Amino acid sequence: MDQHRYDYADFTYGAYEPEDTRPPPRNRRPVVIAVGALVALLVVPVAVDRFATARVESRTARAFQEGLHTPSVPEVHVRGFPVLTQLAAGTLRHVDITAHDIPASDTTGPLPVSRLSVRLAGLRKSDDDKEALARSAEATALLSYQDLSDTLGLEITHGAGPDQVRAKVPLAPGADVTVAATVSVLSGNRIAFKNFQVTGGPLPEVGQAALTRVFERPIQLRNIPEGLRLRSVTATESGLSARLSGTSVTFRSDGSAGSGSA
Repeated sequence: MDQHRYDYADFTYGAYEPEDTRPPPRNRRPVVIAVGALVALLVVPVAVDRFATARVESRTARAFQEGLHTPSVPEVHVRGFPVLTQLAAGTLRHVDITAHDIPASDTTGPLPVSRLSVRLAGLRKSDDDKEALARSAEATALLSYQDLSDTLGLEITHGAGPDQVRAKVPLAPGADVTVAATVSVLSGNRIAFKNFQVTGGPLPEVGQAALTRVFERPIQLRNIPEGLRLRSVTATESGLSARLSGTSVTFRSDGSAGSGSA
């Protein structure tokens, strides 16, 4: 009887455990590598394009500083993506430029431009790199009252309306008269002052003669790119805001601006 006794202790229950039928875990490494490669394909061209954009913006800013003789480098922003294709085609679709403290180029009637903001469309450079030509451009120029006062020899301040300034006419030590004048646009990129009205104190003949002498010749804007035409002028708190636009606008690296004639 002892020969047929079964020793249950010799049995191992592991042989009777159900088999694991779950599929083996997938190797996710190829997926990660593929995603990383795709990201690289997207990021690298963008980075290269941004590098090219930064370079062309820097070179354009230096060229404009040389041409406009500004003390600081103008701010340049090339719009549109990708820029590399625009460079390959030889034309930048849209370029924004803001320059400050543009000195006057006309010694007979100097009037600096405090700020010039230009939006260019279709900008391309010449073969000799000495000038750039924009298919069209819109610009805003700020002429400060301090520069106007220095140019005209009278203290000029903001008037009562958007087209009006005030001029203080000195008559004698400690005596002066305030006169309001209307600003308007004339052909040839000129700003005229007219319709004088005395707003403080009587204006004797000597004061009238001083006004006539100062304002008989309109101020002409000469230190702006060739092709821009003065469209309107508005009196603001900080100065005269002149709006300009034009086609075939030329920027020269040698600093020679347009004559301002129509």
